[in-house]
Amino acid sequence: MIHRTGLAGLVCVLALIVAASAQAASPFQNWAAVVVAGDWHAHSGGPSEAFDNARRDVSKELQRVGFDAANMRQFSVRPERYHDPVPLKTAPKDIYDTLVDLTAKAKDGCLIYFSSHGAPNGVVVDQSILPPGLLGAMLDRTCGTRPTIVIISACFSGVFVPDLAGPNRMVLTAARRDRTSFGCGETDKYPYFDDCFLQVSPHAHDFPTLATQVQACVAARELKEGMKPPSEPQVFIGPQLRPLLPLYVFPSTPPPKGD
Repeated sequence: MIHRTGLAGLVCVLALIVAASAQAASPFQNWAAVVVAGDWHAHSGGPSEAFDNARRDVSKELQRVGFDAANMRQFSVRPERYHDPVPLKTAPKDIYDTLVDLTAKAKDGCLIYFSSHGAPNGVVVDQSILPPGLLGAMLDRTCGTRPTIVIISACFSGVFVPDLAGPNRMVLTAARRDRTSFGCGETDKYPYFDDCFLQVSPHAHDFPTLATQVQACVAARELKEGMKPPSEPQVFIGPQLRPLLPLYVFPSTPPPKGD
């Protein structure tokens, strides 16, 4: 016969084991992930930490969701300024080479996140433009046919959707191909899109619901700040990936202590 206190202790131990098993079984644990800050200038030309703040905190949130830090790399235009971890230097070839290495060991899926300025022909990556076709070729050669999520926080980033759209891919962009996005000033902590990603992710069920909630958050923020025309973030989910993504469930966020 087990004493009541002993039974309570056993229940607690079992709960911890179940929680640990659930954490270890994250559907994103064996995904390769790359998070890139592509610039360090505000729209005014002055310095801004907005993109690197997004790079750092999006990476933390992805790890909370279940991505393994060992399979994740961060990139910054000024990596010498940052620590824990020290990001790699932002450059298209280095991003590609890193994807080659990561996807060789983390084979279940890919996630690529850019936070930067954008142009009608691509996203700024350390004073150069990474065009949609080149990014598409990089992903074809590294991520291939595995589930792939591409998130691009930049002006005009909707230009990436036609080239990146594939049956195994989800593409989420901060703006239509003919619209700017907002929040890249010298005093902004994050661009609006990245801020919304970080706000809604802890409450989202999965990436499709996160995308819908980010769209609503960005629209509300732009209305509040009087930004026009609206950026209208774009979402594409390929037919092979659409039924799978709801199975990749985000962990719930525990309530604050005292609640």
